[in-house]
Amino acid sequence: MAGNQVSGEGEGSTMNSQTGIFIRRVRRFLKSLRQRIWEVGREDPRRVIHALKVGLALTLVSMLYLLEPLFEGIGQNAMWAVITVVVVLEFTAGATLCKGLNRGFGTLCAGSLAFFIDFIAQESGKVCRAVFIGASVFLVGAMATYMRFFPYLKKNYDYGIVIFLLTFNLITVSSFRVRDVLKIANERLYTIAIGCGLCLFMCLLVFPNWSGEDLHNSMAVKLETLARSVEACVKGYFYEEDIQLIRSESFKDQIRSYKNVLDSKSMEETSAMFASWEPRHSRQCHRYPWQQYVKFGSVLRYFAYTAVALHGCLESEIQAPWSVRKLFRDPCIRVAGEVAKVLLELADSIRNRRLCSQDVLSDKLQEALRDLNSAIKTQPRLFLGSNPPHTSSMLVAAVAAAERKADKELGVSSSIKSESPALVEWQRRSKRSMDQSKDSDRKVLRPTLSKIAITSLEFSEALPFAAFASLLLEMVARLDVVIEEVEELGRKARFREFTEKSDIENQVNCPKTNAETSLYRHTNSVSQSTE
Repeated sequence: MAGNQVSGEGEGSTMNSQTGIFIRRVRRFLKSLRQRIWEVGREDPRRVIHALKVGLALTLVSMLYLLEPLFEGIGQNAMWAVITVVVVLEFTAGATLCKGLNRGFGTLCAGSLAFFIDFIAQESGKVCRAVFIGASVFLVGAMATYMRFFPYLKKNYDYGIVIFLLTFNLITVSSFRVRDVLKIANERLYTIAIGCGLCLFMCLLVFPNWSGEDLHNSMAVKLETLARSVEACVKGYFYEEDIQLIRSESFKDQIRSYKNVLDSKSMEETSAMFASWEPRHSRQCHRYPWQQYVKFGSVLRYFAYTAVALHGCLESEIQAPWSVRKLFRDPCIRVAGEVAKVLLELADSIRNRRLCSQDVLSDKLQEALRDLNSAIKTQPRLFLGSNPPHTSSMLVAAVAAAERKADKELGVSSSIKSESPALVEWQRRSKRSMDQSKDSDRKVLRPTLSKIAITSLEFSEALPFAAFASLLLEMVARLDVVIEEVEELGRKARFREFTEKSDIENQVNCPKTNAETSLYRHTNSVSQSTE
């Protein structure tokens, strides 16, 4: 009895502990879920407004079912209005207009064609009518599907063609059993028109979100992102002694922020396409050059590749010693700082819709380039590799580290006296590894042995820095292309002329919004809406 009581108490305590663990896990999950919901809304408050708009639209369209007079007039076809609201109402006005007009136009064309085919088929017998309807479905379905392969139609009217196919088949096939096909087409068209009209009202008149504004502001955000990334890359390269800063996650995220620019091609094309559907809500009635923004985005990605290369210099296996980098730190930091200032000036001009100033490329950037050129010329031996006594210290250290790692793996203990014995040892071990791989048809070069081969050669210690400096010069050269594209965008979009007075007023009256910094957050939702 005592044993059974003890075992029962043990099982009860185990069950209580498992229950406590489960409750704690549920609490942690609910806490993380609550934090995630709060973060999503805080990043872009427009998401909360859009969710409320969708809920209100669904409530209003549900009245077609809930109110008896409306239900008697429309009947079960009211479900098509609910489906239309769920499918059509998107985050931005352009996306809603594109899908709504595609759905309405596709339904109208499908209903008209189905009525015409039914009118012709009524003159024939039942068998001939079935054959005629089947042949019509085959031909229309094949032709409409083939039209979806045209790039222009695929990009702009793919959703409308799909709705056309769906509506045409439903009406045409059902007309074989139901006589009043015109009534079916009219009821379907009315309910979809009600749903599309409600969606257009909510997206255009109730806190509208414009795709064109998002695309315009995203360009300014990308320029600012590139400016921060360039400064962070140069700072990480020349401030290696500040280990806490370099290893912090916030600093690494700042360096990798160029990925937002590289991954934005689909978002730009989708936003430009949606913006072309939006009404002209500006004072100018001219056609806005949305495709010019897409072209400007490709230029920014071309510029961002230099930031990728700078980041690669930070994570390179072979680094220039700190003593070499310190000689050229000040001019390189000045060049990067001036490049960042130019990018920020371009971002400000785009955000305020004004042309950039004529002296956007200041004399300070030219002075920084001249200082960097002078600093390089004062140290010719570093780049020519004249092999003074101190130039091979880095190479010998790298060879020793690689050799110790190789000895540890192979079980051999040796020490490197100079560069020539290391090269002989590497050749001997390469021959041994090739002999061992004769049985298998694979030849593998160990990474440690390849490092020994590289560091055994008499390269200059400043060679890694030379690659970094050449990338800075390439960045300045590509900056001219970015400036030219901004000027071209300003001319085609008819930005106002630059004046110092208006520029100061815009800086005071046009602060940045939280929505601008989160334009990349809803890229996936915008891209999915086109599919």
